[in-house]
Amino acid sequence: MQTRTPIKIRGYHLDLYGHVNNARYLEFLEEARWDFLERQVDISSFTGSGLGLAVVNININYRRGAYVGEEIEVVTSLAKLGNKSAVMHQDVVLKGTDTLVADADVTFVVTDQKAQKAVTLEGDLRAILETWQKNSV
Repeated sequence: MQTRTPIKIRGYHLDLYGHVNNARYLEFLEEARWDFLERQVDISSFTGSGLGLAVVNININYRRGAYVGEEIEVVTSLAKLGNKSAVMHQDVVLKGTDTLVADADVTFVVTDQKAQKAVTLEGDLRAILETWQKNSV
């Protein structure tokens, strides 16, 4: 599944130079990942199962400044599924256009909250993640 999460750029998102501060993109990307997950699973059931999600790496490429009053969309999809980790790809675009503002690859693991360690992505868990990936194409 691919989701599109709209965000309006506000004055408090800006830095000294009048464009969105690089650190704010982490928040935009996080908001979009939550949106993606909420459309896929019941978050309370997931966390109630003793599993959690942990980001282990983020790579962001900044392509164009974003400015107050502009509207962006964060397009999120599951790009890669490994043995113990997966990668979400996120494009930040000007809403209604193909203009790329930033793009990111976010690597995450599914954790056993009690043991505080990553679990192998297998069985039912892997099947669920594979449907997310298949629907992202």
